[in-house]
Amino acid sequence: FFGPPGTGKTHFAKAIAGALAWRYIEIVPSMLMVNGVEKIGANLRELMEEARVLDEVVLFIDEFEEIASSRDVGDRIDKSITNEFLKQIPLLKQQQNKILLVCATNYIRQLDAAMLRPGRFDCIIPVGGLDREGRTTILEHYLAKLNTGDVQVDRIVEMTAGFTPADIQYLFQQVAHYAFEQELLSKAAYKVTAQTFVHILPKVPPSLGKEVLDEFEKDSVSFSRV
Repeated sequence: FFGPPGTGKTHFAKAIAGALAWRYIEIVPSMLMVNGVEKIGANLRELMEEARVLDEVVLFIDEFEEIASSRDVGDRIDKSITNEFLKQIPLLKQQQNKILLVCATNYIRQLDAAMLRPGRFDCIIPVGGLDREGRTTILEHYLAKLNTGDVQVDRIVEMTAGFTPADIQYLFQQVAHYAFEQELLSKAAYKVTAQTFVHILPKVPPSLGKEVLDEFEKDSVSFSRV
């Protein structure tokens, strides 16, 4: 998975594991640095060897660019880590047990070209912004948890263009905090309305501006394989 931060790449990996009813194991690059930078390659090899004996598991690696960066610009250690991972992928694919490797990056252009060639990953999937339907679904999910008055969902959908799922979650945290403060001040129940969002939204800018979305569209054309 590749795309801007906060667009739900980790959520998709977890959802896949849930749909398959498989175990979900997440790896972040910092886990490989427990013994120092020089040991990252060895720790990666050991971890992948342990993963190969598992069955019915979704193995998720976040911040993939940290262990699969381009060897054209990387230093000696970066190159050795990328080389090690390139060796491990075919070994993983040779296994007969059920293992699904899912990786995620916000910076697909930083990945080594060899990682993106056919034969390494079967699919390279863009995960971008939310359309109106997606924003409506997430907004309604969070609104159901609040004491609301006249909310006008369509209006809020319009106001949250460019918001990622993470942005919307943060927005509702701020709305809930504001509602709590109002109840403390008034000593009465506070109903969240469209005006509440008008007040809070200027404090929560969207992550996906035009420039970010334009770059994502270019990457989708250049790198997607489904």
